[in-house]
Amino acid sequence: MTRRRRALLLLGLAVVLGALAAGDVSRRERALRAAVGPSVPVVVAGRDLPAGRQVDVAALAVRRVPARYAPADRIASPDEVAGLRPRVAVPAGRDVTLPVLDTGGGPQLRPGERVADLVATGDPKLVQPGTRVDLLVTRDGGGEGGATRLALEDAEVLRAESAPDDPTGETQGRRVAVGLRVTVKQAVYLAAAQNFASELRILPRGPGDERRGADGTVARSTLEGLG
Repeated sequence: MTRRRRALLLLGLAVVLGALAAGDVSRRERALRAAVGPSVPVVVAGRDLPAGRQVDVAALAVRRVPARYAPADRIASPDEVAGLRPRVAVPAGRDVTLPVLDTGGGPQLRPGERVADLVATGDPKLVQPGTRVDLLVTRDGGGEGGATRLALEDAEVLRAESAPDDPTGETQGRRVAVGLRVTVKQAVYLAAAQNFASELRILPRGPGDERRGADGTVARSTLEGLG
């Protein structure tokens, strides 16, 4: 075989292998798109959005994400946000969703959701509409000793305002009246907790903290149960 024929053979082989590789990549891309589904637009903050200041469309951006990963209360177009005011500061890059914005109307609830109103120990400056919180419920156990339970994780605050101090003096610290986005089952539990618990305490979560898994953690008055 001459050098020229060898070169042509190698070139043809390279073309065939390249076509096979391209076809494999194409098949993988199609499979990935089929697995994650179509993409949808999601409005995000292009730069930090201060709380209480009207949103400028120029401060927004749009990114496309698979529909299954998009927020249920997403906003698809920056025009839907123009002129509204964030209830809390929205860092650059974060999704801009309806609950974060003061639309002048009531909260947007999804099927199966309820608003649970309660008064709990907490800092009104940190517990604001649009923030996420955890909720501790402490119950007296009589002769068996009391227990504190992490009843809710990563619950969304829909409304919040300062509440008067406990007139009975049984709880110490500032109190806040809140409306939380919850399920029906959680709403029933919280209604009972307000009647029978000795204290409800709200713990604000840091921005972007979406970790879960501690729901149901219980510590008794002896601190038994904490690992």
